[in-house]
Amino acid sequence: MNPIEIATASPSTIHLPDTTHLGKVSLQVSQLERSLMYYQQVIGLRLLEQTPARALLGTFGSDKPLLELIENKNASPIPRRGRLGLYHFAILLPERADLGRFLKHLAEIGAYAGMSDHLFSEALYLTDPDGLGIEVYADRPRSSWRFENGEIVGATNPLDVNSVVQAAGNSEWQGIPEATVIGHIHFYVDDLQKAEAFYHQGLGFDIVIRSYPGALFVSAGGYHHHIGLNTWAAGASLATKDDARLLSWELKLGQSDAVLEVVARLKKLGYALEQKDDVWEAKDPWGSIIRLGN
Repeated sequence: MNPIEIATASPSTIHLPDTTHLGKVSLQVSQLERSLMYYQQVIGLRLLEQTPARALLGTFGSDKPLLELIENKNASPIPRRGRLGLYHFAILLPERADLGRFLKHLAEIGAYAGMSDHLFSEALYLTDPDGLGIEVYADRPRSSWRFENGEIVGATNPLDVNSVVQAAGNSEWQGIPEATVIGHIHFYVDDLQKAEAFYHQGLGFDIVIRSYPGALFVSAGGYHHHIGLNTWAAGASLATKDDARLLSWELKLGQSDAVLEVVARLKKLGYALEQKDDVWEAKDPWGSIIRLGN
C-alpha cells in the first residue's frame, strides 16, 4: 500500500491534544567526547549519564534528558549543503533574558551563531562538530503572535542583538536553565506533499504556515511550530546509518487514548509501526524514528 496515494485531505476533527510536546532528541555522532565537549561548553547542557558510546545531557536543575548522543566512529559529517533528514533541532529557553545571557556567552567564547527574528520567536543558529544543526531560541509572548488568512505570521528578519543582550541585564550565563525544553525540530525533505501526508494527515499536526517559500510548518495546541519541513536541500542525498544524523525523537501526547488514535491513523494510511513496551515507533518517509508516548 502506498500511503501517499490514500492520504487525502484530513478531516478537521483530527487534532493532537494541547498537551502535545517534544521530548528527547537522539543523535548519531562520530566522536562522543568531542560532541560532549561542544554540547557542554558551547551549548551549556549538563552531562547526566555516560557510557563508552552513549551519553545523556539535560539542563541544570533537572535530571530529565533532552539530548542523547550515540557514537558511531564510522559516521561521516554532514556536508555543507546538508542531507535529507535533520535540518536542526531547537532548544527553547524559558525567557528572552536567557537568550540574552546565552548570546553574551557565545560572544565571550568566540562561538559563531546565525541570528534571526521570526516575529513569534528570536533565534540563534549553531552547528555541532558533525555538522548537525541546532537552534537556541526564546518565544515572544503568545499574545503578540499575529495571524493572517488562517496562518501564523512569521519572518526571517535581522535580530536586534543589543535588545536581546540588554534583556539579560547584568546576569551571566550559568548553563541551560531547568525549564528549557525541546521546542521544535526542522527537517530537510524532498517532497512537501509527502511530508504533509505523514506529519499532518498521519500524525495529526495542524498546518500553521503553508505560504513560506519551499516550507511547511505544523504544530499542536496553536504553537507556532513543533515541526518544520522544507525542500531547501532538494537533490541532496538521504542521511544513512553511516552519517551523523538524527536517530529518533520523542513525541509526547500526554494522553493514552490520543497515542492509540495516532497509531490507528498511521496504520490506516499504510505506515508501519512497532511497539516497544509502552512506546510506539514510527518512521517518517526519510527514516527518522518518532517515539510516540505519553
